[in-house]
Amino acid sequence: MGAEDEPLPGEEQDRRAGPSAPGGLLDLLGVAAVVLDTRGRIVFWSPQADEVFGYTAEEALGQYAAHLFVHEEHQDLVVKLFAEVMSTGASWAGAFPIRHKDGGTRLVEFRNMRLLDDLGDVYALGIAADQSTLARVETDLALSQRLVSQAPIGIALLDTGLRYLLVNPALERINGIAAADHVGKHPRDVLTFLDVETIESALRQVLLTGTPVIDQYTVGRTPADPDHDHAWSVSYFRIEGASGRVIGVANSVVDVSERHRATTEADRARRRLAVIADASARVGTTLEVERTAQELVEVAVSDLADIATVDILDDVLAFRRAAPSHEPGPELFRSLAVAAAYPTPATTAALSVGDLAAYGADRLITRCVHTGQPIVVAHASGADLQHIARDADAAAAFAQAGVHAYLAVPLIARNEVLGTLDLLRARNPLPFDEDDVILASELATRAAVAIDNARWHQSVRNTAETLQRSLLPSHPPPLTGLEVASLYQPAQATHEVGGDWYDVIPLADDRTALVVGDVMGNGIDAAATMGRLRTATCAFADLDLDPDQVLQHLDKITQGLEHYIATCIYAIYDPRDHRCRIANAGHLPPVLAPAGHRTRLLDLPTGAPLGVGGVHFHTTTFDLNPGDRLVLYTDGLVETRHHPIDERLDALLHTLDGPRRPLADTCQWLLHSLRHPDDHDDVAILIAQATPAC
Repeated sequence: MGAEDEPLPGEEQDRRAGPSAPGGLLDLLGVAAVVLDTRGRIVFWSPQADEVFGYTAEEALGQYAAHLFVHEEHQDLVVKLFAEVMSTGASWAGAFPIRHKDGGTRLVEFRNMRLLDDLGDVYALGIAADQSTLARVETDLALSQRLVSQAPIGIALLDTGLRYLLVNPALERINGIAAADHVGKHPRDVLTFLDVETIESALRQVLLTGTPVIDQYTVGRTPADPDHDHAWSVSYFRIEGASGRVIGVANSVVDVSERHRATTEADRARRRLAVIADASARVGTTLEVERTAQELVEVAVSDLADIATVDILDDVLAFRRAAPSHEPGPELFRSLAVAAAYPTPATTAALSVGDLAAYGADRLITRCVHTGQPIVVAHASGADLQHIARDADAAAAFAQAGVHAYLAVPLIARNEVLGTLDLLRARNPLPFDEDDVILASELATRAAVAIDNARWHQSVRNTAETLQRSLLPSHPPPLTGLEVASLYQPAQATHEVGGDWYDVIPLADDRTALVVGDVMGNGIDAAATMGRLRTATCAFADLDLDPDQVLQHLDKITQGLEHYIATCIYAIYDPRDHRCRIANAGHLPPVLAPAGHRTRLLDLPTGAPLGVGGVHFHTTTFDLNPGDRLVLYTDGLVETRHHPIDERLDALLHTLDGPRRPLADTCQWLLHSLRHPDDHDDVAILIAQATPAC
């Protein structure tokens, strides 16, 4: 016999005859037994009679009962009743006042009957109990019965073998099963619609330990309401007799479905708020369209969906869509983001990020962008998946992954439908409901604004970068005695172009002008200002002016450009004498890297930025021999928010002291070594190396 078949406390006793421990009903009542002979003398006296009548056996035996504990006014009636019992054999029952040994009168409940022994002798048996004790027990029993039968909560009593002994009407209504169909059966035979293994395990534990289980939640369906879930608060406690004998276990059941639904709704509301708060913190952290879309789908899984995608109308990304389309024709979508709560073949059915797909008018995603309304498929069949997926193979992959529910909500910003947020459920067994639609729509509304801001910013940035790159020089013409390399990198964190520029200008007599400048600010205005200064620099360079004079003229021009100021380095290299003349307008010092020697910063008069006005600039001359390098750069290469500028300039020198690389590779190496991805400024680098003159 396995452990689960071992008898519970008291169960083995129920299976065979044998003495039981004190504490039963007879003990509770204190029933006394007295036997009289034909003359009315007491011949037998039970110990309980001591308590009822007050006399001991020694005092009572042999005495005439009528004289011992019957008042004189009742003796004739007692003698008459005694004679009837002895002569006719009829029993008599009733309450009768007796005289107690203490002299008081007590009302005693009697059951009197005639006895006959094997010799033919006749006796009278009197069974007696104190009437007040009997009345109290009867009242307790009646009250207990009424409490159980009229209680609004379900109550059951099970024996030590976990068989139902009693089921009240409330539990009949809860279970939808008659009480008679419970009695004598185990819970596993009756509650087949619930988790009976857990229920019976809890009952056994309560019987074994005596420790009650209070307010344990159970959720399920019963024959009373098979179409809806209910929640019950269930308690189990052991029932013991007066002597501690285990009688069984009681089970109380309270329907708390309304409270459960309210708690569930509150939990869902908290979850919705948590998802929205999470979205507020995580969506739109950058001005990148793809990154914003990815942040949205990562928030949507797994609380809201198992798979989430963002698909944007390609015309919207290209700014070709003049107004929302209500035409029945197909739409071209570009996938911007895909996320899944767990590995699933359904992700292979979704578009890969960056892919394009045309969806016809019969597709739900197309209907969503045409109507600007959410589309919900609570229970998706195979036919529904054909209208959700991009093609038949994708629909088959969705079916294989167990996709059973679909929700598409439009991404709308500034009254323009940008695309859709598409949500799928496979492992999550619940269909999408109205609360899910509200939550998804809230996420889509917030994300759509961020995506729209990002696409506009990206468009403006692309325009500014295109403008700036068009204003920067292409590959310089062949130079005499000089090799150059350059690099321009927009800001990484904001992807915002600025006013950094560089230039390489061939001059007469094989000389070359080298220029690096930085217009304060960013965007199209800064790029346009940079273009004007670069054009002016080229014009002044043709006049064969000294570097300080060129900066003087640029300063005057910059003063007329509203609030803009700029820094600039202007140098002229002459390969005939390997001399370089240079002037600085508020710019960071250039680096001289002599061949075979340590790099150093050129000690130049700093000067004031262009546009300040009223200051003079100075020209400094130094040697730039074959193999020597001059490194010009803008502050975006070295400046950070967390390090002193001197520390960063030392890092620049240390980087250049390493093994020499080709000029173009050196530009990339400087950018890789010194530039941080979170830097908020663009970078221009120009490196010139003197070569032997031909």
